Amino acid sequence: MTPDSVEGRPSEDTVLVERAQRGDSDAYGELVRRYQGLAMRTAYVITGTTAEAEDAAQDGFTKAYFAIGRFRTGAPFRPWLLRIVANEAKNRRKAAGRRPTVDLSVAEERPSGDTALSPEAAALAGERRELVLSALRGLREEDRLVIAYRYFLELSEAEMAETLGVARGTVKSRLSRALVRLRELTAGEARPDV
Repeated sequence: MTPDSVEGRPSEDTVLVERAQRGDSDAYGELVRRYQGLAMRTAYVITGTTAEAEDAAQDGFTKAYFAIGRFRTGAPFRPWLLRIVANEAKNRRKAAGRRPTVDLSVAEERPSGDTALSPEAAALAGERRELVLSALRGLREEDRLVIAYRYFLELSEAEMAETLGVARGTVKSRLSRALVRLRELTAGEARPDV
């Protein structure tokens, strides 16, 4: 079970946010510790570089700290924070004047479970993973982002909607269209077995 799926998390976040709104810097520090990995991964998906992602996440936490007084009581904290971090990462990428690139190599290191694969199965899994990552790089940023939020960052549809600032139905349709495009790209890049 991941820390984000622990029952009671929203109430813990709510307590920490309320304490932070009253000026408790330790409470905000706990929120930072709790979400810094997720914020970093979110920024990395957008910026494509570790250095830019670190800066964007740090700036996002700073902006969230100064905006915490305006945070809506009872709203989920995680999507609110990720929206700030994502916007900061997008602004950094635009300011750098680069074409949007997302290197999802972070997904390459993700373990697939506790069981060890045979060398043949591991090689095949590596080829499939590279095929999917290559296809992801060929998608539009909007498509890469919605797929990364759902499958790499494991956000729920509700959190994705909040983070992206769109309705839940829009998240579903964007994800569906992005997956169709990804399937088309992977089908076009797949080599027939000889």
